[in-house]
Amino acid sequence: MTATHISAAPSSAAPATDARALTGKRRIAFASFVDENYLPGFLALLRSLALSNPGVCEDFVVLHDDLKPSSIARIRALHPRVDFRRVDADHYDTYAKGDQDNYLVRKAYFILDVFKIRDYDTVITLDTDMVVLGPLAELLSLREGLAAVPQFFYGQHKLNSGLLVIQKEYLSDAFYAKIDKVGREGSYELDKHDQGILNAVLDGDFVRLDPRYNFVKRRLSGDLPVPDDTAILHFTGRHKPWQGGEAGYTQAQERWAEFDLSDAALQSAFLSRGGTLHRDLVVHFGTPHVERTGDVDTARKVALAHIGSGDYQSAVDIMERVHIPVDEAWPHEVYGHALMSVSRYDEARAQLLLATSAPNRAATAFARLAQISWVHGEDTAAHQYALQGITVDPTHRAARVWHQRSVGVPVQQQGSPGQQLAHVAFYMDRQGNAGDKLLPESVRLAFDEDFGARRWHSVHAHRLFDEAALERVNARRGMVIGGGGLFIPDTMPNGNSAWQWNVPDELLERVDVPIAVYAVGFNAFDGQSYRAQRFRESLRLLVEKSSFFGLRNHGSIAKVRAMIPEHLHDKVRFQPCPTTVTRQLVADWQDPATRDDTILVNGAYDRAGLRFGHDYGYFLAQMARAVKDLGSLAEVKIVAHSLDDEKLAFDLRREHGLSLPVVPMYDFENDEIRALYARTKLVIGMRGHAGMIPFGCGTPIISLISHPKMAYFLADIERPEWGVSVHDRDLAARLVERARDLLADHAGTVADVHGRQQELWKITEANAADLRVILGG
Repeated sequence: MTATHISAAPSSAAPATDARALTGKRRIAFASFVDENYLPGFLALLRSLALSNPGVCEDFVVLHDDLKPSSIARIRALHPRVDFRRVDADHYDTYAKGDQDNYLVRKAYFILDVFKIRDYDTVITLDTDMVVLGPLAELLSLREGLAAVPQFFYGQHKLNSGLLVIQKEYLSDAFYAKIDKVGREGSYELDKHDQGILNAVLDGDFVRLDPRYNFVKRRLSGDLPVPDDTAILHFTGRHKPWQGGEAGYTQAQERWAEFDLSDAALQSAFLSRGGTLHRDLVVHFGTPHVERTGDVDTARKVALAHIGSGDYQSAVDIMERVHIPVDEAWPHEVYGHALMSVSRYDEARAQLLLATSAPNRAATAFARLAQISWVHGEDTAAHQYALQGITVDPTHRAARVWHQRSVGVPVQQQGSPGQQLAHVAFYMDRQGNAGDKLLPESVRLAFDEDFGARRWHSVHAHRLFDEAALERVNARRGMVIGGGGLFIPDTMPNGNSAWQWNVPDELLERVDVPIAVYAVGFNAFDGQSYRAQRFRESLRLLVEKSSFFGLRNHGSIAKVRAMIPEHLHDKVRFQPCPTTVTRQLVADWQDPATRDDTILVNGAYDRAGLRFGHDYGYFLAQMARAVKDLGSLAEVKIVAHSLDDEKLAFDLRREHGLSLPVVPMYDFENDEIRALYARTKLVIGMRGHAGMIPFGCGTPIISLISHPKMAYFLADIERPEWGVSVHDRDLAARLVERARDLLADHAGTVADVHGRQQELWKITEANAADLRVILGG
């Protein structure tokens, strides 16, 4: 990379906003061909999948010729994410060569439609005469090739059908054309049908799986027991379990019968499972169970699943369907949590006070009571509740956080209100996220060299914006809203706006000073959703009221414009995050004369399931390989923006024997954060501000993309090659290659960073001119 790229300007083309495309996160689906004859087997298969893998809930593609509506309803009752797709039955008649009436032949061909699927990266086929008995994590983590179990009776060079793990390169027009050609020509073993076609096409070129993933019934002849490690039991042959089975396989038949359950029995069995239960399955099975039984503990589990998914109103709704005994503390605590998340604070207090009676729930309940008091500006009460929580459990992290916040209220009354700007932001706690800690100061520097209380009136976004807050804001000369990805639903949920500023519409309407929304980001993760209607209404009002509405990347602009009326679109403009132009904002900034011979690596673990899916083990192994090779270029250190970020260092040491120094940036002051990032040679970061802050300090970056916002930023600076998806098949190799390229001509790379930053600074300066007119000063 050289400085020759400097003159390029940020692109104005419409940005890509499909989250999965930007993050590279794999879409995984199961698939089966189902018809009325095999429906009983498929229903047993779905039950077995839920009970044996209760933490797994991927989409399930059901290929079918003509299922009855009643059959479709029965399938939907057993899985929350079913995608029904009709097969082209006539097409496969050309394969059958006069055997069209043979059901087994037709069924075998129809599953070939799975190779027409284009909207998933990995598809796992399961035959309808299978039951799942063990974990499928290994199959879900496969990332390359077409995997199957070799045929037990026909030699190791042929695959056995029923269970296939198919990756994206095989889900293509080119590969399906090969299948179709072999099928039409009949150049395969006719009695093997679909596996005959696949074996002819693959000619032994497939990934071999352990037989336990497709353990055929015939291996158990003579009433042998099913081996304990069997993951998938396949009832091959013409005699199916739901048809009475076959003599000599009694113990296998008994394993199938374990899943011949009513819907009610399945729901009860699933909800009694230990370990991690997938939220979607808890909701799917738990909701009808609560409606049927009124069971309080199940309602609590369903409510927690809704809370975990950000659907707080549904959590309230399910708890309102049951009667909670006074002495059942945990349901009261969960109900209180749900109520406070939709801003029904008085009701929430009542529920949480009931929950404090049980020692095992008291600390959490007191912490939530402290939070409600703090939200309402009742710092003395918040302090007392937090102390009670710490008294019950001195290690309770949330209680300690609220204790700290209740004693750390910023001084508000300094200087003249008429000369101040009100500033709505998320003001991070000590040992909180380093990027969020730096953000409010960076926003203020874009307006005024004096970023202290004399010139600024702090309005914490998470506090309820009430009449007193409105009066204080209207006494200032204007209001700035900015300091992070405030458009996210779950960091501090509320029912007033459904985003991070806890502002009721009627009070926002009465703000009568100019409003500037500055460098806010749309921060929803891939797979995360808002309370759409409430958020849209609040967002529309905010855009209407704002005199300046600037978002920090074009991806966020596209997302927000899609949610507001077209006549407001022109009000939404690009304002880069001020951290990306730090060198221009910080007074007397000096670029370092020399740099430390270090590469700083940052991982992020908030919402890890949304970041990594089934690929965390792969990501960690790739990072271990990368870190070893990067060590030949410079000393590698882990930089932790928050306490949770240290997990990368812990896991690399535990799983791969690599010990790396950890930089606890969460303990740093703002000047220390900037200084460290300015001195290092390269930053490889997963957090948004582990890219934007070092970039703003003039340091080359590579982004580990697990969130769309990383790709948004790199697109804005026209350097998408500075990002690598955490799901990339060649993650380690790409990271090392790009690091080597950036470091090979470090001076040229730094010049390129400066050039990219200069383009963002031009936009910031142009916006500043407008803001001076809007806000004065």
